[in-house]
Amino acid sequence: MEREFIEIIKIVGYAIEAFGVLVVIIGSFSATANFLFTYRKLSEGKAYKNYRRNLARSIILGLEFLIAGDIIRTVVVAESIENVGILALIVMIRSFLSVTLHLEVEGSWPWQKESSNEKTG
Repeated sequence: MEREFIEIIKIVGYAIEAFGVLVVIIGSFSATANFLFTYRKLSEGKAYKNYRRNLARSIILGLEFLIAGDIIRTVVVAESIENVGILALIVMIRSFLSVTLHLEVEGSWPWQKESSNEKTG
């Protein structure tokens, strides 16, 4: 019974990671398509900025699913301290990427409140 449970959790972890990859792929295609359809209507700088923002958002969301899948598989399936250390390193790297992408695209830290100018602009 325990062996079947672990196998199910492994599959769920891989499925969540696969969904994260799918989010990045679909988000990349969507951001690119949106850019191609709107770059003539918007100024060059605005179109590029929107493209980068949409692309980064899909990457950030995909990273969140990848982290969730790693956590599920490592904590439930592999109980060794070495695996937990590897998981911690992976989560730190992916979290660092998420925070730096957010800072670059949004111009503020993820935990900072949006000003009223940023909400309307």
